[in-house]
Amino acid sequence: MTLSMRLKLPEHLAELAEVTRGFMPYDEGETLAYFAHKAFLDTKTNNQLGTAVEIGTYCGLSTLYLGYAAQLADALLATVDHHYGSIENSKGWPHHDSQLIDPQTNQLDTLYRFRRTLALSGLSQNIVTIVGNSVTASKILTAPVDIVFIDGGHSHEVAWNDYYAWANRVRHGGILMIHDVFPDPNDGGRPPYEIYQEALTNSFTEVHTQGSLKILRRDSR
Repeated sequence: MTLSMRLKLPEHLAELAEVTRGFMPYDEGETLAYFAHKAFLDTKTNNQLGTAVEIGTYCGLSTLYLGYAAQLADALLATVDHHYGSIENSKGWPHHDSQLIDPQTNQLDTLYRFRRTLALSGLSQNIVTIVGNSVTASKILTAPVDIVFIDGGHSHEVAWNDYYAWANRVRHGGILMIHDVFPDPNDGGRPPYEIYQEALTNSFTEVHTQGSLKILRRDSR
């Protein structure tokens, strides 16, 4: 991949990304930002407001990349998460983080970490935070969007629910991005790979891969 297909964060955001908990390698994050920015600009050319939805916020690492792209294009990002984590964040699992457990509820809670990330980022004007289930949120946010980024829970039920709730919201010519897509089952869970395969049979065409990040474009009419 050439550098022209990656959008680097400015120094203050890059430093914030370094200390923000999450699972987005910087090269995948820069690719995420690049394609988001490009989709936003395509919409801006038609004198419309660029919009994106991020499914799975966690502590805000990938939000920094998408939010920066939105800021550059004067677009909006809605980031959706209930902030209670997913099965892979459970105690005994590899991605469990005991420092994110609320001592009062004994439940994982990433919302306060995300709010701190957002406050330090300076991106608040371009980001709408939705705290709740993504399927429920899809019943409120019903308009077509330029970008959907799916990076929520990786259980079969959650991943497929996210796909069915949001993939068809991508405008024709817009971008669907799916994280943690591993063709080899030894490298990661299957649901993200399965929804990626489903998208390829339903009007989406792969345009780029960076690590486990798949970029797909919805066919234009």
